[in-house]
Amino acid sequence: MRHKKVVKRETNTDPVYNSKLVAKFINNIMIAGKKTAAQKTFYNALVILESKGQVPLEAFEKAIQTVGPRVEVKARRVGGANYQVPAEVRGERKTSLAIRWIIDAAKARPSAQFHTFAEKLAAELLDVLQNQGAAIKKRDTVLRMAEANKAFAHFRW
Repeated sequence: MRHKKVVKRETNTDPVYNSKLVAKFINNIMIAGKKTAAQKTFYNALVILESKGQVPLEAFEKAIQTVGPRVEVKARRVGGANYQVPAEVRGERKTSLAIRWIIDAAKARPSAQFHTFAEKLAAELLDVLQNQGAAIKKRDTVLRMAEANKAFAHFRW
C-alpha cells in the first residue's frame, strides 16, 4: 500500500453517563459543531424515556444492540459483473450503522405529531425496544437483501 495506516482516534466519554456509546451518539446528532445543543437534545430524550417507565441508559444500549445488523451486502465486481455479496458486520460498523439508522428514523418522523427532536428520538427508541419503527424496518430490509443474495456468498473475499 502506498499510504500510511490511519490511526483510529478514541472517543471521549460523555459527562453525564460516562459512556463512549452515548458520546458517539451525541457526536452523530451534532449539527454544525453545536455539541451542547446535541447533548441537551439527547439527555432530554432520555428524560422522556425515564418518564415512560424505562431505565434510560439500559434502554438506549438495548436499542443500539437491537438495531445493529448481523449481515449486510457489499458490492463485489467479478468478471465485469457486480454482485451483492452478503458479509458479516463487525462490531464498530454495527454500532455506527445502528446509531445512523436510529437518528435518520427519528428525523423522518412527522413534525405534526412531535414538537422537538428529543421527543422524536425518544419515540423511536421506544419503538425499537418494542421491535417496531423505521430503524427496525431498515435492519430487516438489509437482512432480507443478504438472505436474497446468499447464492453469491462464494464471491466473498
